[in-house]
Amino acid sequence: MKRVKPGLRARWRNPLRRRTDRIESLLTVLTVLLIGLGAPVAGAKAGGAVHDALLATVRAQAAHRHLVWATVDRLATRAPMDPDPETSSRHDSHLRVIARWTAWDGSPRMGRIGAPRPVEPGDRFRIWTDDRGLVIPRPMDESTAATHATLAGLGVAACAGGLVEGARRLAVRQQMVRRYRRWDEAWARAGQTWGRADAGN
Repeated sequence: MKRVKPGLRARWRNPLRRRTDRIESLLTVLTVLLIGLGAPVAGAKAGGAVHDALLATVRAQAAHRHLVWATVDRLATRAPMDPDPETSSRHDSHLRVIARWTAWDGSPRMGRIGAPRPVEPGDRFRIWTDDRGLVIPRPMDESTAATHATLAGLGVAACAGGLVEGARRLAVRQQMVRRYRRWDEAWARAGQTWGRADAGN
């Protein structure tokens, strides 16, 4: 004869299920819903906000960073933060140079900069400058902004899921503490009448 499994309602109304069991079940269902639905939504919202902010940065950098030609005047003797000339290799000295370039406003500039490859005096290479002609890093592009936004969204989603699961574990722990306290109280009451003939009256 085929055994019929009890339905969800029958299991929920089972007289052997304690109130704490029902609370734990509700907490589990709520946690699954929040992690399955809430965490992705939070990650998507955070990722979208970060992406919008980074796109604004991309546009601002594109408007104020300019690619210009720099001409090597001479090789630097050592790296600017290296106090000992003996530790500077020939390769490093070829990457740190004194160069000349023209700022975006047309004014001449000269300074110690890093070269993208080993160079000699008279060689030219491209550098990024700001509106005042100062050498700065290359501007961020849209693909980099999208990557950072995606990572930020994933991080927020993971943190949200972790917080929800941590809250569930804390709540379950509190339920267990209350359950054990009630058991101790029940055993203490039972111990007072244990073995007495009139205990069942």
